[in-house]
Amino acid sequence: MKDMDDHRQSGPAARDLEGELAAIWRRWEARQVDDLVGEIELVASAMPDEAAAEFERASARDSVGRTAEAAILYQRALDKGLDPWRRRRTAIQLASSSRLLGLPETGLRLVLKERGQRPEELDDALEAMLALILVDLGRAEEAAGIALQALSKHLPRYSRSVRSYAAELVASSGSGFEEPR
Repeated sequence: MKDMDDHRQSGPAARDLEGELAAIWRRWEARQVDDLVGEIELVASAMPDEAAAEFERASARDSVGRTAEAAILYQRALDKGLDPWRRRRTAIQLASSSRLLGLPETGLRLVLKERGQRPEELDDALEAMLALILVDLGRAEEAAGIALQALSKHLPRYSRSVRSYAAELVASSGSGFEEPR
């Protein structure tokens, strides 16, 4: 299994590509990047892991509203094989792109395939995407149940009650979805 260190080059003149990517994304969040796609491309072209490079290219295009291009690159990244962290992010981001492109069923398949996989750090984001997709599919009550199940884990009080009510919403929809794990 790959981890984040697999994407770094070694040797005295090695670039910290992951650090460069992180810096670009921080600057993007602070609205200090004019050409996100160009800056990411410069780093991605130096990445030894082609799948990770495709993911970064897709993310940049997605962030600037080039959703159709991003979807193609996300799929390429998945097909080439990603480390678990990027695979999870790609599934969420491609599911989002799919819904924006009018393909919520594609997004639903991606999210359902990813549920229960590791890493769990982005489980709530995955559940949020599932809820959004269910709304797109006309299943708003079920979506509310999924979203409330995810939210219930973070409530300082009433979490058991909210979790129970959320389970009722999901069960009444007849979908068979339940909280993963």
